[in-house]
Amino acid sequence: MTLQKRHLKYTVYKYSIIPMKVNYIGKISEENLPAIFMPYFLEPVHAGFPSPASDYIESPIDLNKHLIKNGAATFLVRAQGQSMIGSGITDQAVLIVDRSIKPTHNSIVVASIDGEFVCKRLKLKPKMCLVPDNPDYPPIFINHGQDLEIVGTVTAAINKF
Repeated sequence: MTLQKRHLKYTVYKYSIIPMKVNYIGKISEENLPAIFMPYFLEPVHAGFPSPASDYIESPIDLNKHLIKNGAATFLVRAQGQSMIGSGITDQAVLIVDRSIKPTHNSIVVASIDGEFVCKRLKLKPKMCLVPDNPDYPPIFINHGQDLEIVGTVTAAINKF
């Protein structure tokens, strides 16, 4: 099962073992991606000791071009839950998911397990499973006969504080 246009903006999917919901927000297309330019400073912001600010500003950055590589294959979902907190995916984060990127070992993916959607880290070795990035949650092992579809690879998470 794949995410299709028939799903509404606020469709909620849940997986019964891991309390992680994925809400489909929408598909990305060239028509609905107006350029959004934000000031971008050359001087990095230090997370440790303060540094004198620089007055130099690089050219503005378009967040769409910075975050979305393949608009035709990209969609947005809202994550709900704490199972991926170790990856920086917080409750209510907006995930940018690209269907054109082939998932590899350790990719963060949106997957459908028997029709239920989850966001987890894909492990291919030693046995395929979907692993949360929070030790309080168990991995999901894919058993013979279960329907698993990798819907897309998560390329970014947008969190609000």
